[in-house]
Amino acid sequence: MTTTSDTPKTAAAAHGSTPLPLTDSVLGALAITKRGVDELLIESEFAQKLARSEKTGQPLRIKLGLDPTAPDLHLGHTVVLNKLRQLQDLGHQVIFLIGDFTSMIGDPSGRNVTRPPLTKEQIEENATTYFRQASLVLDASRTEIRYNSEWSDPLGARGMIELASRYTVARMMERDDFTKRFKSGTPISVHEFLYPLMQGYDSVALKSDLELGGTDQKFNLLVGRELQKDYGQEPQCILTMPLLEGLDGVDKMSKSKNNYIGITEPANTMFGKLMSISDVMMWRYFELLSFRSIADIAQLKSEVAGGRNPRDAKVALAQEIVTRFHSSQAAGDALTDFVNRSKGGIPDDVPDVALAGAPLGVAHLLKQAGLCASTSEAMRMVDQGGVRIDGAVVTDKALKLDAGTFVLQVGKRKFARVTLGA
Repeated sequence: MTTTSDTPKTAAAAHGSTPLPLTDSVLGALAITKRGVDELLIESEFAQKLARSEKTGQPLRIKLGLDPTAPDLHLGHTVVLNKLRQLQDLGHQVIFLIGDFTSMIGDPSGRNVTRPPLTKEQIEENATTYFRQASLVLDASRTEIRYNSEWSDPLGARGMIELASRYTVARMMERDDFTKRFKSGTPISVHEFLYPLMQGYDSVALKSDLELGGTDQKFNLLVGRELQKDYGQEPQCILTMPLLEGLDGVDKMSKSKNNYIGITEPANTMFGKLMSISDVMMWRYFELLSFRSIADIAQLKSEVAGGRNPRDAKVALAQEIVTRFHSSQAAGDALTDFVNRSKGGIPDDVPDVALAGAPLGVAHLLKQAGLCASTSEAMRMVDQGGVRIDGAVVTDKALKLDAGTFVLQVGKRKFARVTLGA
C-alpha cells in the first residue's frame, strides 16, 4: 500500500485553514479506509475531511463510477465495492454512479487499442442488472444511485468545447496508455480524450469528496481532482484499489478472458472455481476479498507455513465467499458437492438431457448434451482422459452408445444425465 505520508495527530487542512485534531475515531476510520488499498491521495487531506465530517455531522460524498460494459459483475468488481461498503458503514454517503454517457465513449484505460463504444440499447440492458447485483455488497437503502447522462447530456456541443478547453493535450499525453500507443503508432481517436474529462466532470457535478477506482483508473481520478479545483471546488481525494487477478493467476479478472467468478453464479460453481485457484494466489484473494481480520489471515497463513494443508485455508475462503453471496447452507452444500466430485462421485444437481439418435457416437453425444462446444473438442477431451460415462473413463473415440440413461462427465465440473432414445 502506498500513501503520501504517515498521518500525524493533526494534518494540514485542504485550503490552508487551521488543521483539525484527529480523534481516535477519525484515526480508526482512516485505518479502515487504508486497509488493502494501493494508494490514498492525499492522505493528510482525507484525514481532515474525516475530521470535519465528525465535527459537523455532515457525511462525506464518496463516489464510485462503473460503466455498464457487461451485464454482470464478478469478484474483481467487489474489491472496490467492499471498500465502498466499509465507508458506507462508517456513516458516509456513497454514490453508485452508472456511466451510461461515458459508456458511449468507451474507457481507454489499460487499453492498447480503441475500445468500441456501446450502443444506447446495450448500455440500458447492462445497466438494469448493475445496481441489483451491486446491492449484494452495498446497502441499497443507503446508496445514492446516479447516471452521468443527467449532467453530461445537457452540456451539449458548447459545453463540451468549454470543458475541453480546461485541459491540455500535453497533460492528456501524460497518461501511460496514450503515450505507449502514440509511440508505437497505434491509433488514438480524438473522442478517447473526452473520456477522462467526462469522468472528471462527474466529480464536479456530484461535488465528490473521495473517488474510488482500480489502479488503472488513477489518471482519470486525478483529472477529476484537477477539474474540481478549476471549478472552484475543494478537490476530491482519490483511493485506488488493486486489480484482482483471475483464475489463471495472470491477467486481471475479466469475463472476456473467461477467468472470472461471477457474483450471481450458482453456489457450487462459485465454490469450485475458488478451489481451483493456486495456493499462492489464494492469499491474494484473502487479502482483497475476505472480511476476516488481518490478524486472522496472518494466523491462517502461519499455520499453512507450519504444515497445515493449504486446502483447508482455501475451503475456508470459498465458504466465506459463497456464504456472502448465497447462504451458509449453500456454502455447506457446495463443500459436500465439491468433496463428492473430488472422489469421482456424481453431484446432486446434474442437469437432465433427453436426446435421440441411438446409437450415437460419443463425440456427437457430448456436443449435443452441451458438454463440449464441438465434436473436435470432445475428441480432444477423450484423448486427454477427461471424459467419463457412469464414472468410467472413456478411451475409445469411436465409441457409440445405445439407447439408455447414463451420466456423462467432462473435466471436473461438467455433468449431464442423458436419456438417449432411438
